[in-house]
Amino acid sequence: MKLLKHTTEHIQEVVIDPYGDIKAKFNALAIPGGSLGRLEELATVYTSIRDSVNCTIKHKTIFTMAGDHGVVEEGVSAFPQQVTREMVKNFLSGGAAINVLARHIGAKVIVVDCGVASHLELTGPHFQIRKIGLGTKNMVKGPAMSREDAIHSLEAGIELLEEELKEGLDIIGVGDMGIANTTPSSAILAVLGKLDVDMATGRGTGLDGDALQRKISVIKKAIQVNQPDPNDPIGVLAKVGGYEIGGIAGLCLGAARRRIPIVLDGFISTAGALIAHAIEPKIKGYLIASHISAEKGHKLMLQLLDKIPLLDLNLRLGEGTGAALGINLIEASVKLLNEMATFQEAGVSEPNI
Repeated sequence: MKLLKHTTEHIQEVVIDPYGDIKAKFNALAIPGGSLGRLEELATVYTSIRDSVNCTIKHKTIFTMAGDHGVVEEGVSAFPQQVTREMVKNFLSGGAAINVLARHIGAKVIVVDCGVASHLELTGPHFQIRKIGLGTKNMVKGPAMSREDAIHSLEAGIELLEEELKEGLDIIGVGDMGIANTTPSSAILAVLGKLDVDMATGRGTGLDGDALQRKISVIKKAIQVNQPDPNDPIGVLAKVGGYEIGGIAGLCLGAARRRIPIVLDGFISTAGALIAHAIEPKIKGYLIASHISAEKGHKLMLQLLDKIPLLDLNLRLGEGTGAALGINLIEASVKLLNEMATFQEAGVSEPNI
């Protein structure tokens, strides 16, 4: 708890372009004012977070957080639980979608076992074991985890961020892997957003109508059994959350404390961001929404965080795939700010008005 408290106490509010020097630099570039649209906005947000108009993006890391969920036994996923560990192996061998996109943008992928339901005898230079437990408990029958374990999952995320700082870190993406993890994510959205479960719950990996109704009933029952308090985000995480969701929330808090921009992926990573935001609202300025997921409740999550997504590609894979694409756009925007010629340098006439 000490690390969590210390981290949250040192998070500063983001002030966008406090001295006007980012806008002045854009105005000097040999383009019509505002013609770069949201790319100008992205560069402004990034450089404001980093507190330097001349900053660059060199060290890019995507954290793919993995964990299993006891609620899978209620039949809320189209896939069996062992897919979580099988996909972790795929990440480490470089064959997953996130590996392809990370190579494309020149980012490192760190795969983290936050709570896979088996002991993984796997190795790799970017594999981290931060296992809180062998999967969460079935939240229909009681809390998914203890409050102590919820805090441990948050602090595991903070510790990961602090360790990666030593290697150099300019921006992070947060992704996930965990069969059935849209179920706790929907529960978190329903509780923190004070929404009907039907509004917060989507098809996940592709449930049909009957299975979707069963999933909604399971979430309603879990909330009824556990009575999570929206004013106690750590309690919400403990009662209806997941180890990887807590780890993502910790990454968000740790990155904000170090003024590192956080690029969200889809539904599950944004659930982690909702927990982090409920713990310390000042993190909102550090969050960048890469895309809007095909998962029904993601739009509602982004509205709660007051975030406009960069892309709408009908993605619902997770892993950090959308975050990788978002990082690519952000890096492009910062390069435009830093590398374009000014009117004077290019010998181009400035506007008359």
